[in-house]
Amino acid sequence: MFDSTLQIEVVEADITRLEVDVIVNAANSSLLGGGGVDGAIHRAAGPELLDECRRLGGCDAGDAKATKGHRLPAKHVIHTVGPIWRGRDKGEPELLSSCYSRSLQLAEQLGARSIAFPAISTGIYGFPKIPAAQIAIKTVHQHRGKVKRVLFVCFDRETAEIYRSLLLDGTAANE
Repeated sequence: MFDSTLQIEVVEADITRLEVDVIVNAANSSLLGGGGVDGAIHRAAGPELLDECRRLGGCDAGDAKATKGHRLPAKHVIHTVGPIWRGRDKGEPELLSSCYSRSLQLAEQLGARSIAFPAISTGIYGFPKIPAAQIAIKTVHQHRGKVKRVLFVCFDRETAEIYRSLLLDGTAANE
């Protein structure tokens, strides 16, 4: 059963411009910036974010670490390292679910009520978009806590439609 007070939205937007308490960065294990969402967040947040990330000592796949938002509208950035897709039998689904649950746990510790997630691991890391969206939706629905607004921020229309379809269908939340 899912939390009926949880508000979930799917948006096609630039995650760096959203006014939410927390944005999630699909980071690499160094946490020192990269391409895609990671690079965009680092550019928008300014050099202070890189300085703070250097002090975190990296991050393992499936885990997450928090920083300030610096020059972003969001108060905080939670950096999570998604799995590289090698085939379902390498533990990737569990690691991806852990990215979402650890991010939500950290958001709770920060006192956040709203969080924005990109489609973690679906870019250069190659995780198939539909199973990734199913995992994201299911994990978010299973979370209980003070975070009451979750945005799935999609880079393109195709990804947004996958999320919208799965949320309308309702099966991803209950699997």
